[in-house]
Amino acid sequence: MVNSVWMIKFYIVVVLIFLSVSLCYGAAEKTEAVDALVGTESVWNNIKEYFAPPPEYAGKFGDYPSPLKFYDGTPVKTAQEWQRRRTEILERWHSLMGEWPPLLSDQQLKIISSERVENYTRHKVEFNWLPDEKADGYLLVPDGGGVRPAAISVFYDPETAVGLGTRPHRDFALQLVRRGFITLSIGTRAASARKEFALYYPSIEKADVQPLSMLAYAAANAWHVLAKVEGVDSERIAIVGHSFGGKWAMFASCLFDKFAAGVWSDPGIVFGEERNSINYWEPWYLGYHPKPWRKRGLIIEKNPAKGLYPKLRRQGHNLTELHALMAPRPFLVSGGSEDPRSRWTALNHSVAVNRVLGVENRVAMTNRPEHSLDPEAMRQVCDFLVYVLIENKK
Repeated sequence: MVNSVWMIKFYIVVVLIFLSVSLCYGAAEKTEAVDALVGTESVWNNIKEYFAPPPEYAGKFGDYPSPLKFYDGTPVKTAQEWQRRRTEILERWHSLMGEWPPLLSDQQLKIISSERVENYTRHKVEFNWLPDEKADGYLLVPDGGGVRPAAISVFYDPETAVGLGTRPHRDFALQLVRRGFITLSIGTRAASARKEFALYYPSIEKADVQPLSMLAYAAANAWHVLAKVEGVDSERIAIVGHSFGGKWAMFASCLFDKFAAGVWSDPGIVFGEERNSINYWEPWYLGYHPKPWRKRGLIIEKNPAKGLYPKLRRQGHNLTELHALMAPRPFLVSGGSEDPRSRWTALNHSVAVNRVLGVENRVAMTNRPEHSLDPEAMRQVCDFLVYVLIENKK
């Protein structure tokens, strides 16, 4: 009897030791992967200045509609009231732009081919981004194990972001996989070749949803397939894009709250009719109308805007309402010629929402003179995502 009791105790001790060693090994493996991404020096010191407006714009809100007021004018004063206001904004914009079809959450990425490059593997992949339309793209997976942050890059084509395009300093997916992220690059290659650029549902002849909103829907479906990839931490998936891709990334991250962070490179973050590139009125963004389309360019009497965009402007809407839907998730505006420092008067509205929620350092902006990114702008983007998805998640 004594021997039996002793043997039972012995086996219990052995099992406990085994479980302890296994858990420690798993934790060590994950920690090792994270440490390899972060390095020995925090990137916070490189980016902390981007989270505060220049003194001349501090506390200024411009003429933009405040997200901290319900549409009936009632002010938002508490975090609980903000949740009701957030729902109101989301429902209003979906009502105006058109309701999404059900998300395609049950599918997985299909790998078409694979190629070993540098210290990562580049997979050619496909999935359904619309109910009846497939998209192809590239999945980049770094060497090594562990659970990692991830990012979706969106543009006119999927090649540019993985370094296979001809335009420099737009290779977000490549730069981030080199920093240990798992990345997915997608783009509207076929539509862009036809000068249609966006996605039209259920058809280009009669789109029930504004094309820019459908791009956001497609990105949400991309999130669902990326979240199932082995090694991806589904709570740390960002979206990033430049110009056309910046508009796409902005609408996707604002309308779909599973994105942990957003980077919007010079999309023109608010409405305005004075610049060709801040062209939300075009039929492939928020001004859809059946073909023949208006002549591309600024709104003039002989070439007016059509579709939803003029209605949004008449009703006093602006994109500050959408920006606020990010709170408390962090986002970076990588500003160029279309988003100068003065855009802080729009971003201050999101800062105010975050303060109602009791958080700081969630809204950032960098600036450069040109629309195109340069090496410094790319470094800023990568440092921001390393900070918000790795260092600040420890």
